[in-house]
Amino acid sequence: MMTARDVILKPIITEKSNAAMGASRYTFVVDERATKTQIKDAVEEIFKVRVKGVNTMRMLGKIRKMGIHSGRKPSWKKAVVTLEEGQKIQFFEGL
Repeated sequence: MMTARDVILKPIITEKSNAAMGASRYTFVVDERATKTQIKDAVEEIFKVRVKGVNTMRMLGKIRKMGIHSGRKPSWKKAVVTLEEGQKIQFFEGL
C-alpha cells in the first residue's frame, strides 16, 4: 500500500505551471502506478485542500546521446490537480 508521500514525488515548477496556478491548477510528478483517486487522496491529505479534478499523462523520456552511444532518460507520470474554488496550496505561493 502506497502512502501519500509515495504517490506525490515532487512539484513541477515551470513558467507554464506557474501561470496555471492562477486558475488553482497545480502540477506534480507522481508515481507511475498511481491512479487518479490515489493522487486526489494524497494531495488532500498532504496539503489539506479539496480537489476538484485530476488529469494525468505519461511523459516519455527524452533520447540522449553521448558520442556514438544513445539512450533514453526514464519515463515518468505527470498529474495536473485542479482545486475547488477558493482553495490554494500555500507551499507554491512563496515561489
